[in-house]
Amino acid sequence: MTKLIIQIPCYNEEETLGATLAELPRQLPGIDCIEWLVIDDGSRDRTAAVAKASGVHHIVRLAHNQGLARAFMAGLEASLRAGADIIVNTDADNQYCAEDIPALIQPILQGEADIVIGARPIWQTKHFSPIKKLLQNLGSWVVRLASNTDIPDAPSGFRAYSRRAALQINVFNRYTYTLETIIQAGQKGIAMTSVPIRTNYVARPSRLVKSIPSYVQRSILTIFRIFMIYQPMRFFVLLGSIPFGLGFLLGTRWLIFLLMGAERTRIPSLILAAILILIGVQIWIFGLVADLMAANRKLVEDIQQRMRRLDLDPPPQASPQVVSKGREARPTGQHRRMRSLYSEDDPLDTPFND
Repeated sequence: MTKLIIQIPCYNEEETLGATLAELPRQLPGIDCIEWLVIDDGSRDRTAAVAKASGVHHIVRLAHNQGLARAFMAGLEASLRAGADIIVNTDADNQYCAEDIPALIQPILQGEADIVIGARPIWQTKHFSPIKKLLQNLGSWVVRLASNTDIPDAPSGFRAYSRRAALQINVFNRYTYTLETIIQAGQKGIAMTSVPIRTNYVARPSRLVKSIPSYVQRSILTIFRIFMIYQPMRFFVLLGSIPFGLGFLLGTRWLIFLLMGAERTRIPSLILAAILILIGVQIWIFGLVADLMAANRKLVEDIQQRMRRLDLDPPPQASPQVVSKGREARPTGQHRRMRSLYSEDDPLDTPFND
C-alpha cells in the first residue's frame, strides 16, 4: 500500500489555510492512502483550529515560532513516523496549484527520482517583481553550480520526497530549507528531477522576502554556508586563490624589475606579495582541515540515517526456528523479509558505505 502525506508548514495562516486545504486531493492514481499534515509553527491565531475543522489528519504544534526550516523538518519527521511512502510539501498561502500534485509525484511512483521539485514559470508569474524574478533565477543558477544538478527553480517549496530520500535529509539553516536540501541531495547522489507546475494568485506578500536587500543578504549567506559545509575544499581553494594569485602577480612583477636591473628595490611590494601568498596558503590549509571535518560529518550522517531507519522502520521480530538434528536450519519467511530489508544492494544498509 502506497501512502502519501501532504505536509503544510504554517505560521499565522488562519485566513489562507482553509482555501489551501480545500484544493488538496483526497484520491490519486497509484496512491492507496492520502493524509494531510499541518505544522503549526507557534502561530498566535486560529491556524490549528482551522486545520482541525478542515479534517487534517495530523497536526504538529511547535511551542514557539522556529522558522520555516525547522517547521519543514518537524513535518518531515512526523510524516515518516506516520508511515508516509511519499511526502509532498506545499505552502499554506495556496501559491502552488494542488492539481499538479499527480505530476509532482509521478517520477517517484515510476522509480525515476527520489526528490521532485516543482518548477514555477518565474518569468510569467505576475505577482513577482522584476528584481525578484532576476534574483530567483540567479539563486537557482548558483545552487546548480554548488549541487551539480539542473534544477531550474531551486527556491520552490512545492516538492515531493520519497521515504528513502526523506530519511537522508538534514537541514542546518533556520531561514529556509529549499536551497540546502537541493545541494545536500546533489552531494549525496540522491536522484532528483523537476516538473513544470502552475501557480495561483497570492493575496499576501511573501514572509520570507520582507525586503529585497534582506532577501539577497540572507540568500547569499545561506548559499555560502551550504557551500562551505558540503564543498569545503572547493570553497577554500577558490577563496585562497584570490590572495595567492594577487601575491604571485606582485612577486612576478618584483622579480621582473629585479632582473631588468631597476634602481628601486621595491621592498614594500615584495613584503605585500609575501603576505598575500601566505594568506592564500593558510586559507588552503583551512580548506584541507574543513575537508577532513566533512569526512567525519559524512560518517555521523551515515550513523544518523541508520538510527532513523531503526527508529522509523524497525525490522520485524525473528520468529523461533525449529532445528532438526543434523540439518541446516532454513530461513523462515520472516527471516527472508529481514534479509531483503537489509540487503547488500541497499547503500543505506551496507556497512561503511561512502
